[in-house]
Amino acid sequence: MEKYLEIGKIVNTHGVRGELKVIPLTDDPRRYDDLEWVFVGDEGSMVKYHIEGVKYFKGTVIVKFKGIDDMNAAEKLKNLYIKVDRENAVKLQEGSYFVCDLLGCEVYEEEGHKLGILTDVLQTGSNDVYVVRNEDNNREVLVPALRSVVKQISVEDRKIIVNLPEGL
Repeated sequence: MEKYLEIGKIVNTHGVRGELKVIPLTDDPRRYDDLEWVFVGDEGSMVKYHIEGVKYFKGTVIVKFKGIDDMNAAEKLKNLYIKVDRENAVKLQEGSYFVCDLLGCEVYEEEGHKLGILTDVLQTGSNDVYVVRNEDNNREVLVPALRSVVKQISVEDRKIIVNLPEGL
């Protein structure tokens, strides 16, 4: 499992005082209001920043970090991800999972036939759809993430059991 969870991507600067324009990668962008600090970076290097201010503007989050006080300093963070550690992640409801924990899981039908590896989760609005790629023929199967279809998920075992509807 990933140690850090991505909650946003810094896509640009905002103004001249070091603010950053962030695309939220979370179901609830307002979660930024509750954060005191975050990590910024990639797998190679992570830096902890304390949040000084948060605003919301046209589907983006405008974040101000302490110590990032001008456009030049903010520019250096462009295209990096904002992350939180699992301890400070949003607590999920029973039966809910972080997408990063599902990616790479093996997907099997109830009868034991392996469909493939979960490679993506599409968020359609009404329900998520799991993209499962078969390693043998490189084909994809789209599996609706409904309780009637997804019978069991074990993040620890990296395994998902499904009962595909007729025709899938």
